[in-house]
Amino acid sequence: MRESFWSAMIIIFGITAILFVFFFQLVTNTEQQNYNLLKEVTEAAMIDAVDLTAYRATNSIRIDREKFVENFVRRFAEGVNFATTYDIYIYDVNETPPKVTLAIQTQATSGLTEQRVDINITNRLSAILETPY
Repeated sequence: MRESFWSAMIIIFGITAILFVFFFQLVTNTEQQNYNLLKEVTEAAMIDAVDLTAYRATNSIRIDREKFVENFVRRFAEGVNFATTYDIYIYDVNETPPKVTLAIQTQATSGLTEQRVDINITNRLSAILETPY
């Protein structure tokens, strides 16, 4: 009789452990994907938004605010999962020196048990465009 209780307890513990691993893997994969996408898209959008006429005229690097926002949203929309809702918050765009501060908020949902678990994942990034000169 004791052996059957031990086997039932081990099976229940194993199923619970698998559910925890699956849940935390979902959250960490979403967070890591959002961070990498945010970092790469921000860098590419800043490079695309460099104002070449100002650079040629005054030899100073500045970015165009509207062009940065347009490129960022377009590039971010190309790389996201369409089944997830994303909120983009652009807090600060300095044209000279080129600096941006933005955040992406995602809601991860897990429905493994009877209750749905909603987790808000927020990735914040402040980026400065650096040049080798």
